[in-house]
Amino acid sequence: MQMRANGARLSGHTCRGTAMSDTFSGPDGQLRCAWCAATPDYIAYHDDEWGYPVDDDRRLFEKLCLESFQSGLSWRTILSKRENFRKAFHGFDYRKVAQFTEDDVQGLLQDAGIIRHRGKIEAVINNAQQTHALVSEFGSLAAYVWSYESDPHTRTGGPLTRSVSEASTAMAKDLRKRGWKFIGPTTVYAFMQAMGLVNDHAAGCLFREKARRAREAFTSPAAQDLNR
Repeated sequence: MQMRANGARLSGHTCRGTAMSDTFSGPDGQLRCAWCAATPDYIAYHDDEWGYPVDDDRRLFEKLCLESFQSGLSWRTILSKRENFRKAFHGFDYRKVAQFTEDDVQGLLQDAGIIRHRGKIEAVINNAQQTHALVSEFGSLAAYVWSYESDPHTRTGGPLTRSVSEASTAMAKDLRKRGWKFIGPTTVYAFMQAMGLVNDHAAGCLFREKARRAREAFTSPAAQDLNR
């Protein structure tokens, strides 16, 4: 879910007319990113997940897949179906998903608990297969993803008010070259926001500082690879 300045696709969430710098006072009186006001369902996701660094391959693959499924839909729709998606795709274990057959596709197309879009379902299976090559080359999906983190010395200090970046454009281009489907710069940028590669919590959001501290304590898998 990705938030934009003038109408968000917050890693899947859509919140029209909301600026990234805006905040919302939650039921506990704490300031949060304004998109949380759209539905109470967003608050726990925002507080506990969005913008915090992730290095687990399953969680990263899940986030990439759900961002792709979200295309053209609201993030609320995806979030409400997330547990169903996890069950349908074996917890987003890319090794298991890569072995799905046409029979599995047909079964998923009958599953009312997920988004029944053949192209997106087949893209998840294809991308799971392509993940094997990435893991063989980089050691993990996490090491690949974190290799796109910008230099901390050139990073901007505040939240971005755009839906793509140079890094998301580069990653999307590279993934498509590697055979990935249903992946573009906006989807990748939403993924980067969700898994902590960028911290786009609003400037006045209490959780912006928490995400910053979490990133400070986190060791990038890409950096670990370089130090071996």
